[in-house]
Amino acid sequence: MKKTLGIGFIGSGFITKFHIQSFIAVRDANVLGVWSPNHTHAEEAAGLARSLRVGDCQAFQSIEDMVASPDIDALWLCGPNHKRIENLEAIVKALKSGKGSLVGLAVEKPLARNVAEAKRVIELIEETGLLHGYLEDQLFEPGVVRGREILWRRAAALTGRPYLARCAEEHSGPHMPWFWQGELGGGGVLNDMMCHSVEVARLLLTDPTKPRNSIKPVKVSATIASLKWSRPEYADILQQTMGKEVDYRKRPSEDFARATIQYIDDAGNPLISEVTTSWSFVGAGLRLSSELLGPEYSLSINSLNTSLNLFISRRVQGDAGEDLVEKQNAEMGLMPVVANETAEYGYEGENRYFVNCFLDGKQPEVSCYDGLEVTELLMTAYMSAEQERTIEFRPKDLDSFVPAVARGTWNPRA
Repeated sequence: MKKTLGIGFIGSGFITKFHIQSFIAVRDANVLGVWSPNHTHAEEAAGLARSLRVGDCQAFQSIEDMVASPDIDALWLCGPNHKRIENLEAIVKALKSGKGSLVGLAVEKPLARNVAEAKRVIELIEETGLLHGYLEDQLFEPGVVRGREILWRRAAALTGRPYLARCAEEHSGPHMPWFWQGELGGGGVLNDMMCHSVEVARLLLTDPTKPRNSIKPVKVSATIASLKWSRPEYADILQQTMGKEVDYRKRPSEDFARATIQYIDDAGNPLISEVTTSWSFVGAGLRLSSELLGPEYSLSINSLNTSLNLFISRRVQGDAGEDLVEKQNAEMGLMPVVANETAEYGYEGENRYFVNCFLDGKQPEVSCYDGLEVTELLMTAYMSAEQERTIEFRPKDLDSFVPAVARGTWNPRA
């Protein structure tokens, strides 16, 4: 077995750069390759890796070339949602042609745009026979990991299991135009971000001594809305910022979503997760929050409750940026600072975990099968929102269901 894992990235955007930064804290791995359809962007991401000294990284001309490189042992798939299957098919083709060999694949959330595509992703991964992981960083947040461990060991063991989890992710909107286009993203904020909250809530409610399927979803109720960005003045701002193809006057995606998922555990106990997500939150920046409630205890996490705060007066006027917190909305006033975002949001723990699994030849517990299950829950949530009713899980026709938002036919004012 190799002692150091050589990693290549498919995609060179915001999320890839976040991952690359996290490898400063990950041992036994080198970031050695990046491929992007935009070679200039790939060069920029590779340059970032070199500047951080996390690997002698190069920009590859094609996915096939990166697979063929003897230095690359595993790939992190971080490209846009609508390119996921295309990128995986290129990997499978390269492997079948004998151009190279890999140990593992790690796939960024969400796994796919709908259940049919998610199942195709699973088929392609199974065809490779490789180890695989689902890149859900928030499962590895230090607060989530430590809080869950203590709560279940000290409180739940004495007074009974937790029964209610609440999770939310909120910010003012994503960076790239494709996120805002329902047909490319597979929907709006629900598909983009509720995947995080669903998985964190499920993890918190699951007994650490039992398998993930020890709690089973039974009902889903959801609501979606376009609260901010389809207002005419904001639709115009969004189009000016993101380009003419993003038209929220005619083809909006949801910028708010909430869902209630009812579970039962293996003893028949009812459990509930309440998840909320938003692209219409205006605050200091990205806010991640989680709560877990049980008979005699509770847990609370908020990423903006930081140990570092700055006050900047109105006389200090500089360029806009994200140097204090991701999705930063202001540069003055009393501002929380997330000092190490790659650690706080779980990227360091996540990448350390998958690197170790791939080096040890061990299938990660957080796998792409979990990504498929999340996609099934998200699509059921869309179905519930469209039909305005609670839906029993697993509904029929789920495999062929495509949300109205993704079809471009959703009318938030109807």
